[in-house]
Amino acid sequence: MDAQITELFQPVHTLIGKGSINEIPRYISSIGVKKALIITDEGLCKIGTPKKITDVLEKNGCIYEVYSKVQPNPTVAIVNDAVSYFKEKGCDYIIAIGGGSPIDVAKAVSILSANGGKIEDYAGYDRSQRAGSPIIAINTTAGTGSEVTRAYVVTDELRKVKMLMVDGNCLAFLAINDPELMVGMPHSLTASTGMDALTHAIEAYVATGSNPYTDSLAIGAIKLVGDALRTAVRVGSDIKARTDMCWAEYMAGYAFSNAGLGIVHAIAHQLGGYYHTPHGVANAILLPHCMEFNRPYCMERMGHIAMALGTDITGMSADDASKAAVQAVQQLSHDINIPYLTSTKFNLNDVEILAENALKDASMPTNPVQPTKEQIVEVLVKAYSDGLVRNIIESV
Repeated sequence: MDAQITELFQPVHTLIGKGSINEIPRYISSIGVKKALIITDEGLCKIGTPKKITDVLEKNGCIYEVYSKVQPNPTVAIVNDAVSYFKEKGCDYIIAIGGGSPIDVAKAVSILSANGGKIEDYAGYDRSQRAGSPIIAINTTAGTGSEVTRAYVVTDELRKVKMLMVDGNCLAFLAINDPELMVGMPHSLTASTGMDALTHAIEAYVATGSNPYTDSLAIGAIKLVGDALRTAVRVGSDIKARTDMCWAEYMAGYAFSNAGLGIVHAIAHQLGGYYHTPHGVANAILLPHCMEFNRPYCMERMGHIAMALGTDITGMSADDASKAAVQAVQQLSHDINIPYLTSTKFNLNDVEILAENALKDASMPTNPVQPTKEQIVEVLVKAYSDGLVRNIIESV
């Protein structure tokens, strides 16, 4: 494709709003499929979220099987197990219910069921030849944007590496964000997934692959997060805040799916692969430190981010405005109780291998500047040291 031509990727259909899960049957009938594999996790099953969808399916005579073994940071083994179950039960499409992990597994099953091979074969960009089995992606967290993107992540448990796949053939046929499914989310999950959405938007806005369309989506998403996330965390039943976060994470997902990501995700993927750190938590912890690293290379855009987060930068120099963006993110993280790197299983002795793997991550090429291994080590050490200092301050 000509370098001057921009190709945009998005689901075929999208529904956002209260009660949107009730519209699922009419979309199923439009694609002529027969039996769904519902991919979800045990945690959601325990609180009854999938039942809200299966009640709709049963009322309309839709046949399904359920695979609920998905774990956070899903592994190659889980993907292989889900693919086998999909084939064994004679399913021909997928309904993913959950956050990034179930939807990522759904994308992997979609690609493998249609293309064959091993999931490791598809690491990188556009490795599949055929469109995957149809996916209806029902998002239950306002963070990952997985329902809108062409990206998915699978952990190679043997190498302790998160593999990023970016492939238009795994895009959802129908993406759904129903805020009623998110009302019961724990405060901590609302906080970390909300910061995940903010990370997507900020990285997309400063990415080398950005364009006027993704810029407008990213800045709009940043503003929505700044306006709504604190309320969504504090008052989980606030439907307006939940709906605004649905829009924010969808817009951010659309933005990064088309513009690219950067250093935050490149490092966060390693924390997930090595220590099973939840993705949203890893992004939230790293975001301000990585913004500080990128800041000299995109000061004007950082100033725009500060404004979107509610900071008045009138009269500020570009340097000060860009610093204000970092400070605004730090304040938001503090307000919603994002943990520190010292609160995770992170081991300072692993920084060399984590940095080496981050350099190879598929998120890194669109970062505003390409870091060295030593600079990534510095970012991790700074994040760790900052956590130590803040823990001391808070204990006094």
